[in-house]
Amino acid sequence: MTLDIRGSLKNTRISKNPLVVVDELLANSIDAFLIRKRDEADAVALEVTLKVKATKADLLGEVYDLEITCEDNGCGLGPEQRKAFLTKDTSYKDDLNIPGIGKCKGTGRVQFFHHFTAVSLSSTYREGDGFKHVSLPFLRDRKTIEETDFKVEDRDTGEVGTQIRLSHVVPKLRETILSVASVHRTFTAEAIRQHVLFNLLQRFVSLKDDLGDFRIKFVSDLGGNKSEKTLTPADIPEHTSVTSITVEHVEGKEKVSADFTITHYKLDETQYPLPRNIIGLCAKASIAELITGRYLKTKTLENNAIDGHYHIVLIEGALLDDGVNEQRDGFDKIPLDDGSGDLFGGMQITFEDIFSVLDDKVQELITPPDWSRDTIVKDVAKDFGVSEEMLSYSNTRVKFGDTPNEVAKRVLTNLQEQVVNETSSLSAMKEAIKGLAPDSDDFRRKIDDLSWEFASSLKTIDMANLSQLVVRRSALIDVLDLAVKQGLNVQAELPDGKRRKNEALIHSIFFPMRKDSEEVSDHDVWLLSEEYHYYDYIASDMPLNQIKWDNGQSLFEADVDEAVGELLNRIGEENGGCRPDIALFHEEGSVVIVEFKAPGVSLDEHDNDLMEYATILAAKSNGRLKKFYGYLIGDTINPIRLRGYNRLPGENGFFSTNDVKEPKSQATLGQLYSELLFYGDIVDRARKRIGVYRERLKLPPL
Repeated sequence: MTLDIRGSLKNTRISKNPLVVVDELLANSIDAFLIRKRDEADAVALEVTLKVKATKADLLGEVYDLEITCEDNGCGLGPEQRKAFLTKDTSYKDDLNIPGIGKCKGTGRVQFFHHFTAVSLSSTYREGDGFKHVSLPFLRDRKTIEETDFKVEDRDTGEVGTQIRLSHVVPKLRETILSVASVHRTFTAEAIRQHVLFNLLQRFVSLKDDLGDFRIKFVSDLGGNKSEKTLTPADIPEHTSVTSITVEHVEGKEKVSADFTITHYKLDETQYPLPRNIIGLCAKASIAELITGRYLKTKTLENNAIDGHYHIVLIEGALLDDGVNEQRDGFDKIPLDDGSGDLFGGMQITFEDIFSVLDDKVQELITPPDWSRDTIVKDVAKDFGVSEEMLSYSNTRVKFGDTPNEVAKRVLTNLQEQVVNETSSLSAMKEAIKGLAPDSDDFRRKIDDLSWEFASSLKTIDMANLSQLVVRRSALIDVLDLAVKQGLNVQAELPDGKRRKNEALIHSIFFPMRKDSEEVSDHDVWLLSEEYHYYDYIASDMPLNQIKWDNGQSLFEADVDEAVGELLNRIGEENGGCRPDIALFHEEGSVVIVEFKAPGVSLDEHDNDLMEYATILAAKSNGRLKKFYGYLIGDTINPIRLRGYNRLPGENGFFSTNDVKEPKSQATLGQLYSELLFYGDIVDRARKRIGVYRERLKLPPL
């Protein structure tokens, strides 16, 4: 009988669980005690001592070597146990027919050799009226273990049980899962105790009567830092509830089903100060895969008590027992969904099927009674423009643990998937229509179907795109409002007297300075009016002589900037030749002139500026520009000094309409409509326009 260590290591990958060797040692100790209790009436309680010792493997103490020793009062390593130890795929435990004993194939011990280069043991067992002592001597880097490697001796007396020692960490693991930092985090007595308690919780609960008044002692010495903890029946909590569910997988008229049990522990944080909440899929009464993050989406939720309680939710079932991998750290034999299974394996229940039933049940268990879905929904609507209607239309559920960001992502992802699916359906229908006769009844029906689906798909596209438009524009309005009120951080940091900087900041919100629409497509002139967003050409603080008309020729005469410069010098402005602030041109011969005034600058002192701009632009454009719309925007005005302006209905601003005339001949060059506006009015107007979109999406008003 031979255990081929090298072959076993090749065929069984290392577990992702850093405490897998601890799990294996404890599981073997429990099984050994159950065997002894079957055979001996005086085996009253399980006793296990697990010791971890870390020592410096270099002079600087930057590398640890690790030794783990497990001593139990189980049945000992008799002939049958040794045979099972040397057999990788053993059915030994399957044939024992002892309730609660692990149904394993013996692959767990391969993890010993994945982590350590030396495994030794010492064991005493009963044989007849006497005792036998068996030992496997210390030897590093064994390639095989033969039956003859065990030394067996007769003993007149002895303490029945086994001690197994794992030592000399595999070198490549010292910098990864068994690094110094990892050892101090994972292998303290308390950390091991917590892990064992919850990883083997179901086993402890089910074996409560069989293990007696058990005592499992954990002792750690990590580079001189010593600690000791004990696990007893008093530490095992009572479950809060046990729920049974049935999961089905249906294909056509055929279906398969599987039963699962959900055991819930709701533990008072004052009595059980746990490091985290645990939701896990179990195999053979031990956690094989944690799925806590599926339900508690943030580390804060996962690692802290919920409404004063920690939650442990354990899911068990025969399908999980059969589907667990050899390392017992996942379920490779259960497909994720219909498309990931074995095409030739027949119908199989998938994790998609399992979670479709499991999710609601788990959410019910962990959701605190005072949790409000409405709060999340309101935040999603406010921050992301996602309405209740969009949640419903996209079949997106809001669950405890969700953040507004996650909900918004799911909604938009679902909507985009719907867009793709609906577009694909439309394309297929169009192709089908091509093959129909226009005078057929089927043709008319297909046309009707196409129209209906097209209308439906437009709603989906509209929802996805419009919500993003609303969010972005709402944010821009808020930024503009802050800039006007000098509430931006960059404004607060400015020295006194830097008014021009405030003006420039406001200017840049509408359109980047010293740029034009050939360089910048992402701008926000819609803040003034929606139609201006679609003008042919926009210039922001750009020399006007650079502007080309639709035929590639210059729009203005070469000296236009000199004329503008003279105007600017006259009115006391800076940056002559680089104004107006924003000018928007349309091929029909219209231009929008926008002038920003710094907070505190009175608009009435500049009410004629717009007319002078319009006159220069009309005169220097060779008759191409005839319609002018001017906006002079600031925050201060003295109405008494205004001439020729009327107050805007329902607003604080003023307007006028005047002919643009050549100064000497008084010939009419065009017409100017002017508005003197307050920044606050711009903000209010923009919010009203956004309000229309928000109403369409059924979002709450701003």
